[in-house]
Amino acid sequence: MARCTAPVRGHRTASARAACPACGSRYGGYSSYSSYTSPYSSYNSSYGSGGSSRSRKPRWSNPSSAVYYTTAEIRTLTPVRENIEKRATIPDLRDVFLCHAWDDRKEAAKELHDLIEDNGVSVWFSEKDVLLGSSLLREIDKGLANSRVGIVLVTPSFIGRVRNEGIAEKELSALLARDLLVPVVHNTTFEKLREVSPLLGSRSGLDTNEESMHKVVLKLAELVEVEEESI
Repeated sequence: MARCTAPVRGHRTASARAACPACGSRYGGYSSYSSYTSPYSSYNSSYGSGGSSRSRKPRWSNPSSAVYYTTAEIRTLTPVRENIEKRATIPDLRDVFLCHAWDDRKEAAKELHDLIEDNGVSVWFSEKDVLLGSSLLREIDKGLANSRVGIVLVTPSFIGRVRNEGIAEKELSALLARDLLVPVVHNTTFEKLREVSPLLGSRSGLDTNEESMHKVVLKLAELVEVEEESI
């Protein structure tokens, strides 16, 4: 039978009691204290992480909307929104210019285009807006000039085109110059984007790895919707 060590070592502290072969087991051992985790620890961790959880709404979001944003998303989208509001009085603008890699035109880009239009947002999309026999570069220039905001669909194909200085790079340069740009990362990462375009990759945006494309589109629809009293 284990003997109490109190007569020799004393039990003035929890650690001394835990070290006693006779008494330590009665109190569950000191390890039970050290393994205790505050119920607030995870809250404090997320609160101090820069607002990575989606729990906020920007000023342009409808109070009844079920869509929530991270702090980084609001920080990125706010200057874009301000520019959209400045351009709101210009007539006959499309809401969105969709920049994408040619290889994505029948899959990811079309899916994004269709979801955006299903939410009542007008989209300039090369598949329907570039007429057969017309100059692609000229039509792209027209699309950029006549849209409120640019959406860049960043996919593995897009990154490949930028790396090889394809047509996506030309569109990208124009969008960056206008400071009306929202990257939408799909099936890749911002880290991969930074490898080929540090300037674009330095901007945060929306990410379908983090939430569904449907929720991303709801945020885009909120972004371009401008009420008359906001103009």
